[in-house]
Parts: sequence; structure tokens; C-alpha cells
Amino acid sequence: MQNFSSFKFSPTAFAVIAACVLATGGALVFSGASRAADEPKADQPRPALTVTTAQPQRTSVPLRLSANGNVAAWQEASIGAESNGLRLTDVRVNVGDVVKAGQVLATFAADTVQADVAQARASLLEAQANAAEAAANAERARSLQATGALSQQQIQQYTTAEKTAQARVQAMQATLSAQQLRLRHTQVVAPDSGVISARTATVGAVVGAGTELFRMVRKGRLEWRAEVTSTELGRIQPGTRVQVVAASGATADGTVRMVAPTVDPQTRNALVYVDLPPMATAPQQARAGAPGAAGAGAVLPGMFARGDFALGQSDALTVPQEALVVRDGFSYVFVVGAEQRVQMRKVQTGRRVADRVEIVQGLNAQEAVAVRGAGFLNDGDLVRVVSGTPPAAGASTSRAQEYEQKMTLALSGKALAAMN
Repeated sequence: MQNFSSFKFSPTAFAVIAACVLATGGALVFSGASRAADEPKADQPRPALTVTTAQPQRTSVPLRLSANGNVAAWQEASIGAESNGLRLTDVRVNVGDVVKAGQVLATFAADTVQADVAQARASLLEAQANAAEAAANAERARSLQATGALSQQQIQQYTTAEKTAQARVQAMQATLSAQQLRLRHTQVVAPDSGVISARTATVGAVVGAGTELFRMVRKGRLEWRAEVTSTELGRIQPGTRVQVVAASGATADGTVRMVAPTVDPQTRNALVYVDLPPMATAPQQARAGAPGAAGAGAVLPGMFARGDFALGQSDALTVPQEALVVRDGFSYVFVVGAEQRVQMRKVQTGRRVADRVEIVQGLNAQEAVAVRGAGFLNDGDLVRVVSGTPPAAGASTSRAQEYEQKMTLALSGKALAAMN
């Protein structure tokens, strides 16, 4: 007892003990307050998800009318044989070739026709000689009419013979012209400029008159025949721009040439004729480096295609596409209320432009909708709304510094306790 009572604390020891007690108490109080601040209250509901929101915007959206149809040749010419019973000796063009008006496409054997032409020319010369003799006889008979050496009947006979000889000359001239025409028909020529789309001509074949040898797309012009309902027909006018997408994926820009004057009574649709750029030919594809005569990615006659008619611009209420949720075949958005609870709202969508979707019905411009995270929400969920930007780097740094300070105070208190 005497030893314990005689022990006295120095001023330095009192200072160290006081500092340790204050540090330990402050650390305990600070850590308790931090835990109380970090832990949510038991009766307070926790948010189901963190989302971002956006306000609907008024955006200028193009007005477009979609339709389907077939690509066809503007006009297709059938080129056939005009001679009969001749052998085909040469075929000079093939499918895909570009030809000009008057170009020789094929030739027939002309030996028989040339012989017929020579015979007709000889018959013409004979008829002309006979006609000259008959004309001289008739002239002499008319000169003797005043003398009475020839009767009137004889004079009439000479005059008739002259006219008959002249008629025979004209007949022989017509025969020669017909044979010369047959000779010209031994060469099959293009009636117009265009692209050969089909060929049935075969060297060595003997064909009859009227047999089709080639088919040709005149001028290489193509058109898209779109089927438009009668209710939408009034919105389309000649000159309207159209973007056509073929089944192959190839695209082409066209212009409305005309609208059909009648509507099909069965389908209630009308045809709209849209002029397309000229069809790609084999030489053009070769210069472009595309494989094949027609080339992949070219718009060709007979293809099915869909297109959009550009009808102008209009204002529309749009939301980000990410805010749109499709469930059970219907479109919904989640409207964020004042108490941070979402309301599932069924909407009717319209046109799409880039990453925005037009809302036709079901949403007001003043209501905010959930964007990021909307696909995981249900009706009535409590959410926490944050900005669309990621949290700043300073926020994570401050939390780390706070944790480090807590650990430092705790360690300091334990160290001082051990020293005592």
C-alpha cells in the first residue's frame, strides 16, 4: 500500500494517458456515427434499381410511306426472225450485252435469197425491154391513125399492149423489192438501244418467220411497280422521291413517274410506277470489280423490292429507344413519379429515327421516363434516379480516404492502450 500510495504520475504520463483516452473515445463515437449513417433505417424501403431518366422530346421526323412491289423493265422488246426457212449462221450478241439501234445481232444464210434477187432483177430487165417495144409500136400506130392505114381496133390493141407491158414492169419491180427485202431480213438488227435480256438464237437452226431470237430491255430502263392501297394513293404525286431496297440488299433511288389511273377491284391496290437508274450491265460490273455478268447487289428485273416514299417532315414526340420495353407483343415505358416509383404505361409507337422512337399515344411530354435499366423494372417499383454520367473519380477517392482515417484512429487507440 505504501508503495502504491507513494507512486506519483509525472506530467508527461498524464498528458499521454489523456491523449489516448480522447483518441479512443473519438474513434468509437466516429465509427458508430458512420455506421449509423451508412446503414438504412429499418422502416425505410430500399430502391429496387438505379435508373436514369429522360424527358420526351419534340423531334422533326421524316414522313414515309412504305410499299412493296416488283422491279420490271420499263419496256421489253421481242426481236424475232422475219425470214422463213433460212439457216442461222452467226449470232453476235449474248445476254447482258449493250446494243445500239440498227446493230446487227445475228445473220442468216443469204445464198438462196441472193439467187432470188438476181432472178427478179433479170425478170425486171426483160419486162422493161418488152415495155419499150410495146411503147414504140403504140407510138407508130398512133402516128398512122390520121392516114387510115390501121383500123381503130388495131390502134387500140397496140395501146393496150403498151399499158400491159408497163404494168408487167411494175410487177417485176415489186418482185425485186420483195426479194431485196428478204435479203435485208437475213440480218437481224436491234430495233432500239438497250440491254439483251434473253437469247434463244442458236447457230445452225432453221427457224420460221416470227420466231423470237432475243429479248431486250429498251434503253436499259427499269421501273419499280409499287402496290399502294387506295387510301394512301392521294399522298403520292409524280416526282416524289423513293428509296427502293431489293431482296438482294441492293438499294436504288427512284422518282415516281406516274400513278395508275385505276385500282384493282380484287386487292383494292393501285400500281405506282417509279423510275429507277438504268440496269447494271456486264461491262459496268466488270469495271466496278463485281463478280458475274449481272453482279451481286444489282437491282435487276423480276426482283421483289420494298420502298419508302419520302412525303416530307413532321414534328413527333420521341423517347430514346432504350426506354421502350416490349412485353407480350406490346410496347411500354416506365414513367417515374414524384416519390421515385415507376408506373408501367402502355404506349403506341410510330416512326423510328436513329436511336429515337415516336410515341403516338399514351405519354405526355411533361412526364419523365426511365431509360437505362428500364428493361428490369416492374410496375410500382421504387427506383433511385441518377444522372446519366458516371460517378466522378473524387467520390470514390473520398470514401477511401474516410475508411483510411477510421482505420488509422482505431489503430492509434489500440497502440496507446498497449503502451499503458
